[in-house]
Amino acid sequence: MRAIEVSRVSKKFKIPVERADTLFERIVSVLSGGLRYKEFWALKDVSFEVEEGEIFGIIGPNGGGKTTLLSIVAGILPPDTGEVRVNGKVVPILGLGVGFNPELSVKDNVIIYGTIMGLRKNEIEKRFEEILQFAEIEEFKDAKLKNLSSGMRARIAFSTVINTNPDIIIADEILAVGDINFKKKCYKKLKEMNEEGVTILLVSHSTGVLKKICDRAALLKRSIIEFGEPKKVVRKYKRLHAKK
Repeated sequence: MRAIEVSRVSKKFKIPVERADTLFERIVSVLSGGLRYKEFWALKDVSFEVEEGEIFGIIGPNGGGKTTLLSIVAGILPPDTGEVRVNGKVVPILGLGVGFNPELSVKDNVIIYGTIMGLRKNEIEKRFEEILQFAEIEEFKDAKLKNLSSGMRARIAFSTVINTNPDIIIADEILAVGDINFKKKCYKKLKEMNEEGVTILLVSHSTGVLKKICDRAALLKRSIIEFGEPKKVVRKYKRLHAKK
C-alpha cells in the first residue's frame, strides 16, 4: 500500500525585483503601477511514491525545493499544479519547536506542542516523563523555555513528536542542532519506529544517512533528476557537486 503519492507537483513563488523600504519608495511604487515581480519555480513536475513502512530519503543542493516539497506533502503549502495523496496520520517535523512559547515552562510547552500534533492533554501528561528522559533534560522540566539552549529546545520538540503515534513522519533536516551522540540516538529511534511500521519521508544533506537508513531515495533539483537505490542517488549527487 502506498503511504504517499506525489503526482506532477509544481510550485512557484513571486520574487520582487525591486525594493520599497521607505514610505516614499512605496508611494512611488504604487503610483508607477506597483512592485514588479518575477516568477520563481521552486518545484516543477515532481512525481514519486512512498510505500507504507518505507524510509524514503530526499537529497539535493540548497535551493533545490526540498523544504517546499515536504511542506506541500505535509499540507502546509498548496501546490500550484499536481496532486498529493497521503494515507494515514502525518506528523511533520519541519523546523523543530515552531510554536514554542519561551515565557512558558518546559512542561507547558510540551503540552501545547503535543496538542498541536494531535495528542490529548492526558495522553501527553502520561508520557511527559518519557519525553523528558529521551530529551535528556529531566532536571529542567519546570524551567522557562527561554533559559534553555536552542539544542535543548530541539531535543524537547523531537522527543514530543515521536510520542504522537504517527503513521507517517515527514522530517526536514531534523538534527541540524544537537551533539553527535544525540543525533545518533534520534536516527536510531526513527529506525526503530520504522521497524514498527511508521513510514518516514526524510530530507538530509548527509549522504551517509541516506545510504545507511533509507530504502529508496531521490535527488531533487526543482525536478527529480535521479531516483531509486540510495547508493545510485548519492553517486549522482556527488557528480552534480563535482561539476561546480
